[in-house]
Amino acid sequence: MDKEKTNLGTEKIIKLLLTFSIPSIIGMLVNSLYNIVDQIFIGWGVGYLGNAATTIIFPINMVCLAFALMFGDGASAYLSLKLGEKNKKDAEIGVSSTILFASLFSILLTIIIMIFLPNLINLFGCTKAIRPYALKYGIFIAMGLPFMMIGISLNSLIRADGSPKYAMRSMIIGAILNCILDPIFIFVLHQGVEGAAIATLISQIISFVININYLRKFKTIKLSYNIKKISIDHIRKVCSLGISSFITQMAVVAVVTTENNTLSLLGTASKFGSEIPITVLGIVMKISQILNSIIIGLAVGSQPIIGYNYGAGNYRRVKDTFKYVIKISLVISTFAFLLFQIFPTQLISIFGKGNKLYEEFAIRAFRIYLMLTILNGVQIPSSIFFQAIGRSKKSAIISLSRQVLVLIPSMILLGKFLGLDGVLYAGPLADLIAFIIALILLITENKKLSENKLEKKEITKKPTNLKKRIVITIGREYGSGGRYVGQLVAKKLGINCYDNEFIQKLASETGLSEKYIAENEQKTTQLPNYGNISASDDLFIKEVELVNELYKKESCIIVGRCADYILKDKKDVLKVFICASNEEKISRAVKYYGINNKSAEKEITKTNKAREKHYKYYTNREWKNYENYDVVIKIDNFGVEKASELITNMLKDR
Repeated sequence: MDKEKTNLGTEKIIKLLLTFSIPSIIGMLVNSLYNIVDQIFIGWGVGYLGNAATTIIFPINMVCLAFALMFGDGASAYLSLKLGEKNKKDAEIGVSSTILFASLFSILLTIIIMIFLPNLINLFGCTKAIRPYALKYGIFIAMGLPFMMIGISLNSLIRADGSPKYAMRSMIIGAILNCILDPIFIFVLHQGVEGAAIATLISQIISFVININYLRKFKTIKLSYNIKKISIDHIRKVCSLGISSFITQMAVVAVVTTENNTLSLLGTASKFGSEIPITVLGIVMKISQILNSIIIGLAVGSQPIIGYNYGAGNYRRVKDTFKYVIKISLVISTFAFLLFQIFPTQLISIFGKGNKLYEEFAIRAFRIYLMLTILNGVQIPSSIFFQAIGRSKKSAIISLSRQVLVLIPSMILLGKFLGLDGVLYAGPLADLIAFIIALILLITENKKLSENKLEKKEITKKPTNLKKRIVITIGREYGSGGRYVGQLVAKKLGINCYDNEFIQKLASETGLSEKYIAENEQKTTQLPNYGNISASDDLFIKEVELVNELYKKESCIIVGRCADYILKDKKDVLKVFICASNEEKISRAVKYYGINNKSAEKEITKTNKAREKHYKYYTNREWKNYENYDVVIKIDNFGVEKASELITNMLKDR
C-alpha cells in the first residue's frame, strides 16, 4: 500500500481534514464569490433594482454551468476511468471529442440565449421595473457564457490531469480580477449594471485563456483538435458520467425560477411589491450559500478519508472522521444562524442602501427563511458522507429532498395560504424535513457499521497442467450456473477461478474490505456528485488494474467484472458467455439458493438488469450482444458439467 493510503488510515484525522479540506473550501468560496461580488458593487452603484437583475439572470448562468459541469466532470471521470484501464486511445478520443463538442455547444447555446433573452427573463420572473436592468446586464453576461462554460469544463479536466493547483489558480485569478474591475467599471467609468457584466466577462476570458494555455502541456494524454473526428458515442458516455452534476445544478435553476415567479406574483398584492422580495431573497440565498460552501468544502475534504477507511473496514475511524466534520459544521452553521438572526440589517447593507420597506423585508427574510440554517451543519455533511461510502441513492435523497422535493412545493402551497411569508417559511420547512431524513438514514447506517475489520484472504497461484498461458473470461446471467462452470473448468485445468476469490484478492491488494467491494462493485449511480469519481468508478478502476495484473501473471478464469471488455484486444483470451432460459434460471435459483419461485424470478430480473446496466455503463457495449464473446453456451442444452468439458476441449484444440 502506498504512503498516501497508509496516511489515510493512520495519520491524525484533524491533520488530514485540514490537508484535504482547505483547498476544497477555497475552491467553493471562489465559486460563491463569483456569484455575489457583482451584487455588492451593483447594490452601491446602481441600487436594488440592479441587484434584482442579477437574480433574474442567475438561472441562465446556472443552466450554462450545469452543461459545463456535465461536460467537465464527465470528461474528467472518463479520463480517470480510461487511464485506470490503461486505454489511452479511448481517453484521447473521449476527452478531445468532449472539448470540441462542448465548445461548439456553448457557442450555439449562447446564440440561442442572446436571441431569446427578452423571453427568458420573463420565464425567470422578471417584472417591468427590473426589465431594462436585466436586459443590459444579461446581454454582456451572455457574451461571456462560452468562455465561462469552456473554462469550467477545462478546469475539471486540469484537476483530473493531476494539476489541481493550476486549476485553482485560474479560478482565483478570475475571481480577484472581477473584484478589481467591478468598482472600476461601476464607480469610475459609470457603466452601471453593464459595467459589472463587462467586468465578469473580462474575468471569465482571462480564466479561459489560462485554462486553454494548459492544453499545450496536458500530461496524461495527447489531445486532438480535429472536428471531423468527434465521436458521438464517446460524448454520450462522457455525458452519462457527468449527468449527476447537471441534475444538481438544474435543481438550483428550478428552485430559483419557482422562487422568482412566486415572489413576483405574490409581491404585487403586498406592500413590498415584486422587486423588493426578488432582490432580497436572491441576496439572502447567496449569503447563506457562502457559509454553506465552507461546510461543503469541509465535507468534500473528508471524502477520501471516510471512503478509504470505510473500504478498509476501519469503521471506528469512519465514525471519528464524520464526528469531527459534524462538530465543525455545527459550529459554522451555529455562527451563521446567530449572524442571520442578530445582524440582518448589517448584512443587507453590504449590498447597498434601500428604503424602509426594503430593509423591513430583508430583516424578515433573514430571520424566517434562514431560521433553521443551523440544521445544515448535519444535512450537508450527511449527503456527502453517504456519497463517500458508496450510498449514492441515500445521498441523492438527502440532497434533492431539500431543494426539489420539499422546497419547491412548499413555496407554492404555503405562498398560496400565507402570501410572501409562506415563501419565506418554505425555507426552514425544507431544512427541517431534509434534516429529519438525514438523521434517520444516519442512525440506520450507524447500526450497520461494524467495529471489526474483516479478515483478508490471500489467493495463492496454483500449479497448472496447461502448456501455454490462457485466460478465460466468463460473463454469465444470474442463475445460469456460470460461476460453477468456471470453477469446474479451473479444477480440470489446475488454475485459479476468480469470482468471490476476485473480491478477496482485490481486498488483499487494496486494503478495501470484502464487504465494501461486494456492495459497490456493480453500482453505477453517481447522484449527487461533489467530486469527479464516484465510489463505483474508483472501484472499477482498481478492478481493471487487477484484471490486467492477473492476465500478465497467470493462466486463470475471471468471472464477470467486464473482463471480456478489459482484455478484448488480447489474443490468448477465451471470452465465454453462459446463459439459460428463464425457467432454467428459476429452477437453479430455487434449488441452490433456497428461495421460492416468485422471489427467485424477482431476484433474477433485478440482478441481471444491474449487471446489464453496469456492463453498458463501463464498456458502452451491450451485455447480451453475443458478438462480444468467442463462445456462448445455453446451459439448458448441455448442463454445467458438459459445458465445462466443452470449454476445456476447446482449449486443447487451441
